[in-house]
Amino acid sequence: MNVDDGLVRVLDADGRVIDGASVPNLSDERLVGMYRDMRLARHFDERMVSLQRQGRVGTYAPLAGQEASQVGSTYAIADDDWILYQYREHGAVVVRDALEAYLPYWVGYEEGNADIVDVNVFPLNITIADHIPHAVGMAWASKLKGESKAFVCHFGDGSTSEGDFHEAMNFAGVFDTPNVFVCHNNQWAISVPTERQTASPTFAQKAEAYGFEGVRVDGMDPLAMYQVTKAAAEQAKAEGENDGESGTLRPTLIEAVQYRYGAHTTADDPTAYREDDEVAEWKRWDPIDRLETFLRETGRLDDERVEEIEAEVKDHVADVVATIEELEPDPDDMFEHTYAELPDHLEAQRDELRRLREQHGDEAFLRE
Repeated sequence: MNVDDGLVRVLDADGRVIDGASVPNLSDERLVGMYRDMRLARHFDERMVSLQRQGRVGTYAPLAGQEASQVGSTYAIADDDWILYQYREHGAVVVRDALEAYLPYWVGYEEGNADIVDVNVFPLNITIADHIPHAVGMAWASKLKGESKAFVCHFGDGSTSEGDFHEAMNFAGVFDTPNVFVCHNNQWAISVPTERQTASPTFAQKAEAYGFEGVRVDGMDPLAMYQVTKAAAEQAKAEGENDGESGTLRPTLIEAVQYRYGAHTTADDPTAYREDDEVAEWKRWDPIDRLETFLRETGRLDDERVEEIEAEVKDHVADVVATIEELEPDPDDMFEHTYAELPDHLEAQRDELRRLREQHGDEAFLRE
């Protein structure tokens, strides 16, 4: 990452405040809380990859390297603001303290997707960019109801190549919806690099075509992410109608420039399309290291508190993981809620599955 790349940035690569940059007005407790949640997100990520390798959870999308954009942006919004995300922004769920409700989804229980709605997190979306029009529709409905809420929609750079992205952006611009769009430009859409994804110099500038503001920010700087998202959320909830001349529009497109350290998902092999040196260069900007340095040098964090946080994080994730051991799977659930009436071929598969379970017993069948 070039330090003269024009990104909004508060901390340099070493975690020190850049000359002329302003630090967000947050209490010491909130700043340390942000650090704790980033540590929690990364440890959860490590455990999920491990659990997937053990066959205890399904295919999983790692977040390592992207904690700042997820946690920093979520700290910047109110509890009653909505979050819509793709499949990698687990850090947003961490901040909303919903891991216990969320984890069952990754082991095959749709209830996990439903329960996170209780903390204003939209059910997880796997299909690329399909949730962006939903985010705009929810925001428009909220505006018509006279509410004051922001709808923060996360997606990857690959989503910008989908028609849903363009339709949603255009609608948001025309109807002035209270949206904050966060494009996580982690340099790779699976194996497709940024330069093959768009001919535009930036993703942020795409907002100009739709009539609202686009901002590029260092997505590995949690303080910069907080700062930019807070301003965008305030603009989304600003009172009054746009007069078409003032330029004060509700939506904002944030391009969070960052890097994913690991694979696209646990089904991917990133060594097939990128070099280790590239990964190492980006790790110089590690978001957790940078925030920890800032907190230590400003007297907000010390060795003792870091050790306490590490213990808290490990205990919390262990407790959350333990809850999935208590779940009792019912393979029949695979055939529910897709069709109003089950097609003949799926009904035959369900009946065969039931026969095998009766023949071998659920415990032996599920273990196999």
